[in-house]
Amino acid sequence: MDLLSLRYFREVARREHVSRAAEELRVAQPSVSRTIARLEADLGVPLFDRQGRTIRLNRYGAAFLARVERALDELDDARREMADAAGLDAGSVAVAAETLLPLTELLAGFRAAHPGVTVRCLQSTPEAMCAQLRAREVDFCFASQPLSGPGLGAVRLLREEVMLVVPAGHPLAARERVTVAEIADEPFITTRTGHWPRALLERLFSGIGRRPVISCEGDEPGATHYLVAAGLGIGLIPAMGRAELPHVPLAWLHLDTPDCVRILSLVRREDSYLSTAAGRFRDMAVAHFAERAQRTLSAG
Repeated sequence: MDLLSLRYFREVARREHVSRAAEELRVAQPSVSRTIARLEADLGVPLFDRQGRTIRLNRYGAAFLARVERALDELDDARREMADAAGLDAGSVAVAAETLLPLTELLAGFRAAHPGVTVRCLQSTPEAMCAQLRAREVDFCFASQPLSGPGLGAVRLLREEVMLVVPAGHPLAARERVTVAEIADEPFITTRTGHWPRALLERLFSGIGRRPVISCEGDEPGATHYLVAAGLGIGLIPAMGRAELPHVPLAWLHLDTPDCVRILSLVRREDSYLSTAAGRFRDMAVAHFAERAQRTLSAG
């Protein structure tokens, strides 16, 4: 039994699929299958139930996975701690978010301050972010809705109003505020189910016993304002975007409904080692969004 076989087992156990695990590990499938077979022979028990090409983690495998996860997590934390001992230039930070567009200024500032730190960014759904935190694939997730899971801790970065945006020539463009009932039949541009703008939109409409009319849905919340400006519908955008999109032909309206807000949080596994690089990134993120929130208040 060696570390490589344990890492192979963890990937197969997480996915319950040898081919997908091999793809993630970037090795040939037969190599993974042989490694799992040797590991089972070494342990003296089967770790998976097999039926044709389908495999399922059995009770032995589940118990072994819990131990393997803890052991490999400790080793990964030890590696990060040794990298810290070697100096900040040897560090790395991995982050995930539903959209990376609002992070560009923060990321640029962090790279300028710490050019030796490797930064990895992932665009992920909330469900994927929970899995990435659980697997320690990322240090932080920028979440606009609560992420659930054992050992997760969050730092609130900002709480901001979410506004209704309509094309400049829209009949509602001259209004300052509207109710949800007044826009019940309007076509909306939003994200797919699972992303925070869709969750907020459906929550607002459930308050009037209706379902929103969806004219366009996708996986990139940062594209909403372009599609609204093109006249394809109306949408919901955080108030912070108002100052950042001064040249886009949009009208911004307040929704006359309580709690039409987004709470952006920085989420991490509290039981994982916080490297020096990750600590610096967290501090810069908190300061960055506090400054942006202040700019939004001043502009308003």
